[in-house]
Amino acid sequence: MAAPAFNLLQSQKQTLKISPSQIQLLNFLQLNSLELEQYIKNELEENPLLEERQNDEQDGEANDAEFSSSAQAEDRTQDYMDWDEFSNDDLPDYRTRIDHGSDDDKLYTPVVVETTDWRSELKEQFHLLPFSEKQLQLTDFLIDSLTDQGYLPASVSTLADDVSFTTGVFVEEEDVHFLVDCLRKMEPIGLGARDLKDCLLMQLAREKSPVAGVASWLVDDLFEEVAARNYDKIMRMSGLQQHELKEAIALISTLRPYPIVDGGSSSAMVMKETIVPDYIITVENEAIEVGLNTRGIPPLKVNTDYAKSVGTSRSAASYVNSKISAAQWLIEAILQREATMLKTMRTIVNLQRAYFLTGDVRHLKPMVLRDIAERIKMDVSTISRTTSGKYAQTPFGIIHLKDLFTEGVKTDNGEEVSNRQIQSALVALVGQEDKSQPLNDTQLTELLAQQGYSLARRTIAKYRDLLDIPSATMRRIL
Repeated sequence: MAAPAFNLLQSQKQTLKISPSQIQLLNFLQLNSLELEQYIKNELEENPLLEERQNDEQDGEANDAEFSSSAQAEDRTQDYMDWDEFSNDDLPDYRTRIDHGSDDDKLYTPVVVETTDWRSELKEQFHLLPFSEKQLQLTDFLIDSLTDQGYLPASVSTLADDVSFTTGVFVEEEDVHFLVDCLRKMEPIGLGARDLKDCLLMQLAREKSPVAGVASWLVDDLFEEVAARNYDKIMRMSGLQQHELKEAIALISTLRPYPIVDGGSSSAMVMKETIVPDYIITVENEAIEVGLNTRGIPPLKVNTDYAKSVGTSRSAASYVNSKISAAQWLIEAILQREATMLKTMRTIVNLQRAYFLTGDVRHLKPMVLRDIAERIKMDVSTISRTTSGKYAQTPFGIIHLKDLFTEGVKTDNGEEVSNRQIQSALVALVGQEDKSQPLNDTQLTELLAQQGYSLARRTIAKYRDLLDIPSATMRRIL
């Protein structure tokens, strides 16, 4: 029996493979200024071959070797370096020895505010009362059973069963009921409320005006109609005059819907959110300059002296080579990141020149990530990483780059405008409406059509939701 024949064919084909260093560089592009500053600090601590380069150091042979690869790169942020050097030209020499500069030149760290969890504070208040040890354990359980908004939706019988099962000690409903009543008398008003209706009634119970009685009756008996703002129906059912209903509704609108605001965070330290712009855009006459904000990002170099001081053993040489490679990669990655960011932002400014000159949203043109990618010959994912989570400081304030990318909508005359322009027109219409008879989505659609924006009603509703504009019913006031 003859052996089977095998046909071996050799072919060539091209495949795209991304090296780990390229993947790391793509992730590096996504870092904003604060994240990059922290990343560099970590690298300076972990890599002894990496150190900050002083401003007065001359670039010798070692630095030439470090930045030899950057000389071949295109657009290596020379404009930014010139701007940084120019900004320090007028500084006297004594500024390098003694701090005689303005307070505006100082860098401040974000303010760290020490806070205490509201549940812990509430437990401390209960522990100051003359309660027994068993009662204090029950109050701790009740406080832990509160929602982050301060509600206590569970019934007394359910709470009694839960605490009995948890502690293994039988608890009477009367004991739980007594402690719940104590909880409902604590500050802020509304703690321990079952729901929104109960929370409003607890606040109105402490009001001593005649209007509070009417408001309590409306919340208790006509809560659904009050929530839906069916004022005509409320006046027919209650017999109230318009001015009486208006006073009661005004009082209800001053009440808090939740006893606790932002109660979901239980951390002991809360850091205030600070937006640090990644780009600095200056406008002078008709010229627009784009720069990078690198005040917290120091220039880096390889510590050649440390490399020479390490022994010549194989393990020492391997360690030094790995750290030198990591330091050189970081220096090159920072330069490449800066070049890519500058190239991207300059292209955005060229496309949105009218917007950056005036700051008027109506001059914002439709633009998507692909428009920038095609102009600078890069992938869309690279542009996405370069602009994601980035902010730009402009003469008219700090803007989020994400807000510059908008879809286009064609008007009746065939012109394509940004949907931000339509949203601005929508906000203007809502701001000018009669609040006693607010415009519904159909009416808004008709008025926008008169301005040349022919859109579907559901599109108007979507824009209204994006702008946090309530429906016509919820915008109505007496």
